[in-house]
Amino acid sequence: MNILIMGLGYVGVTTGLVFAELGWKVTGYDPDRQKVESLSQGALTFYEPGLDTLLDKHLAAGNIRFTAKPGIAIRENRVIFLCVGTPSNEDGSANLQYIRQAAENIGKLMREYKLIAVKSTVPVETNQKLAQWIQAAQPSPVSFDLVSNPEFLREGSALQDALHPDRIIIGGHNSLAIKQMKALYAQLNSPYFITEPKTAELIKYASNAFLATKISYVNELARLCDKIGVNISDVTEGMGMDRRIGHHFLKAGIGYGGSCFPKDIHALLHMASEYETSLSILEQVNQVNQTQIPHFIGIWEHKLSSFFGKKVAILGISFKPETDDIREAPSIAIMKTLLDKEAELKVHDPIAKLPAGMQSERLQQVNTLEEAVYGCDAVILCSEWEQYRAADWARLKTLMSGCTVFDGRNVLDGNRMAELGYFYHGTGNH
Repeated sequence: MNILIMGLGYVGVTTGLVFAELGWKVTGYDPDRQKVESLSQGALTFYEPGLDTLLDKHLAAGNIRFTAKPGIAIRENRVIFLCVGTPSNEDGSANLQYIRQAAENIGKLMREYKLIAVKSTVPVETNQKLAQWIQAAQPSPVSFDLVSNPEFLREGSALQDALHPDRIIIGGHNSLAIKQMKALYAQLNSPYFITEPKTAELIKYASNAFLATKISYVNELARLCDKIGVNISDVTEGMGMDRRIGHHFLKAGIGYGGSCFPKDIHALLHMASEYETSLSILEQVNQVNQTQIPHFIGIWEHKLSSFFGKKVAILGISFKPETDDIREAPSIAIMKTLLDKEAELKVHDPIAKLPAGMQSERLQQVNTLEEAVYGCDAVILCSEWEQYRAADWARLKTLMSGCTVFDGRNVLDGNRMAELGYFYHGTGNH
């Protein structure tokens, strides 16, 4: 079973390389010729640890190739994974434009049976729509099977997640199609959950929404900790020792971001409204996240008296470490707010870059941590890169004009920072 990956973004490239690693012959298709050319030359279009090594390995071995020509790609591959983007519309609903285009391409160009697996995050009952779009585009009837096979990759550890998944969800009605899907994943030691397509589609949204709920709960609890003088890190450490709760996603910070949580929560809320159902807890999760940055900027501004004319170092642009993804990154909102307050900013990130056109006389991205903090009145940590945790903060203090550190991710040891002479303020930590 040769495999075609349609859509060469983060999910598509990762999925294709993992299947190549599992021994399958893989073709990656995307209409973006520049992206195809880049990947064909062994250059990733995003940063993800370990994927560059796999790309070099499987290009050299001939296990993966990339093309911008859909006709040959669709005809030559029996299995097709849809990994195209489903960005948010203005009302929060998922935009299905690209996945519909892919479905219509498949319908027009297929000449024999195909197994089509949907990895794109899509609203409930999208599989039914895809079947209709494929059938409507077919010049003459050709059989196919559609299954839902959502992904659960964490940016920064996608390779580990893909090769050692907690579970493999397969939503389908045809037992032979499900058997084929299991054969593709046969080398992985993972439990399967077999269900119907619309259940599989909802599992993806429900999973991300639950994780975001844990984050917003802890972030709101951190606000109370600030008021009563309790460290949120101690609270969550005690909570996490309960096996029913666990430690995952119990770290307070300036809010979640990235390409998944905000988009998926808005889509799930929109889906619920279409079915005239209220998800009031999830509405509050979204509200807490939206107010988290203004809440802490207010605290930070009070501590500094004003941001006007202050020189501030922003450490971390990406929404989390080990990725260059800046979509919905809290750092971007923080920078825009501080610029409005007439601060001067120097920004550092080990990998991520500021959006094109954002740099100005009062906002510059620099190459080293030392350049970032030099002459600054305050530092704001926005991403928990190990480089920041392991930095020589005693030396960095000698480069700064002030001694204030606002730790938006609770990366640093507050007691140690105080010993070094810093005014340290964590997120719910003192």
